[in-house]
Amino acid sequence: MSAPILQTHLPKDMCAPRALPGILPERGPWLHIDEAYGGQMARRRALLDKAPAHVLYQEAAAAPAAHELLEHALRALPDLGFEASGDDVICPDGARVTVGAFSPLEALGRILQNDFVIMEKRGDEHVLTGAVLCFPASWSLNEKAGRPLTDIHIPVGEYTDDMARRVQRLFDGVQVGRPLWRFNRLWYDDPELHQPRSETEPRRVGSKQPTGPYYRTERQTLLRLPTSQAVIFAIHTYVLARADVPELD
Repeated sequence: MSAPILQTHLPKDMCAPRALPGILPERGPWLHIDEAYGGQMARRRALLDKAPAHVLYQEAAAAPAAHELLEHALRALPDLGFEASGDDVICPDGARVTVGAFSPLEALGRILQNDFVIMEKRGDEHVLTGAVLCFPASWSLNEKAGRPLTDIHIPVGEYTDDMARRVQRLFDGVQVGRPLWRFNRLWYDDPELHQPRSETEPRRVGSKQPTGPYYRTERQTLLRLPTSQAVIFAIHTYVLARADVPELD
């Protein structure tokens, strides 16, 4: 069994609890790298090599949004310590990713710690039209692909009809150039980053029942792309051993 891939600390703004949905304006950069970059990227690239059908999805109609997302993310890379050489991105762990050799979402998955989900308005709701999801926290991309927000959140107990309406209004209200963010709080027995789970077999342990030895939290950033108007859900995953978790309450 390989050693767990863990962080040892959290960003300060992820240590104070908030009531759901806990949304705040993102005042700093919308993308981050941290001490677990090398380990997380090795896991991501292995998943993209061995199980692409389980971690990548894109509708044909989502191609413009996927390309726009890639361009938007590439512009942020120099501030994060990445270098560029022609079509190649040289990552902080020394890996060289030839961007044009992959689809936009796969290229992003090989460069950044984040997972990315593309949500586009279809009728009254935003629908998941594309994603690179290497580190699902107990949900399955294959089950949620092509489905609207309401279906994506099945079987989350806190996701009531009222919460669904609030979240849809939130997605409608995301403005270009004004990203938003929130974080969740979960305890796990297993530190594995890739934890898909069917909605028919929901987890029984929640954030209010801290029984597991590992604390898992996601920094979830929402931003709107200016041309496609897609809303991007960018997810940065942190996993800490219990001994390294700060006082959260």
